[in-house]
Amino acid sequence: MENIEKSRKDLHIPRRLFHISMGMGCGLIYKYFLTYQQAIHILGIATCILYILEQVRLNYPEFKSIFTEASKYLLRAEEQLKESASIPFLMGLLLTVLTFPKEISLVAIFTLAISDPFSAIIGIQFGKRKIKEHRTVEGSSAFLISALIIHLIVLSPVFSGFKLVFVSLISSSIVTLFDLLELKIDDNLTIPLVTAGSLWIMMALL
Repeated sequence: MENIEKSRKDLHIPRRLFHISMGMGCGLIYKYFLTYQQAIHILGIATCILYILEQVRLNYPEFKSIFTEASKYLLRAEEQLKESASIPFLMGLLLTVLTFPKEISLVAIFTLAISDPFSAIIGIQFGKRKIKEHRTVEGSSAFLISALIIHLIVLSPVFSGFKLVFVSLISSSIVTLFDLLELKIDDNLTIPLVTAGSLWIMMALL
C-alpha cells in the first residue's frame, strides 16, 4: 500500500506526456481526418489489440522482457501486476465517439487528454490545500480552468457569446465536481463519458 501511495504522488512525467500526446493525437486525427465510422473501427481495433497485448504481458512471464523497457516509464508500480490504464483510456474514447456527436466527443477527448494530467501535475507539485485525500484546491482549479478553455475553443463553431460561456462553464464545472468523487472506476473511462454526457444534455435543453 505504501508503494501504491508513493506511486500516486509521483509526477510520472513520461506517463503524463504520453497520455497528453495520445489523447491530443486521437482528438486531432478524428477532427480533421476521420469520419465517425472510421474512428469507431480504428478505436475498436486498437482497443482489442491492446487488450490482447496486456493479457500476454500479465499472463506469460516469458514475454515480460519485451514489455519491461517501455512499461517502466509508462506504468505505475501497481500496474506492473495488473491491467494498465491504457485499456479504460481507449474504452473511454471508443464509447464516447460511439455514443455522442463529433463536437461533443472532441470536447470530452481533449478534456481527458489535457485536464486530467494537468490537474495531477499541478496538484502534486503545488497542491497545498486538500479537498480530499487525492484532490487539492490547486489541482481541481487547474482541471476546471483547462476544461473551460477546451470547451470554449472546441464549441466556438457551435455557440457564441453568452451561450458559449454559459454552456462551457456549467459543463466544465460538472466534470470537475465529478472528478472530486474519486470513484473506484478508472477516470480514463468516466471523465470523457461524464463530460460528453453532461454537455449533450445541456445542448439538448437549449
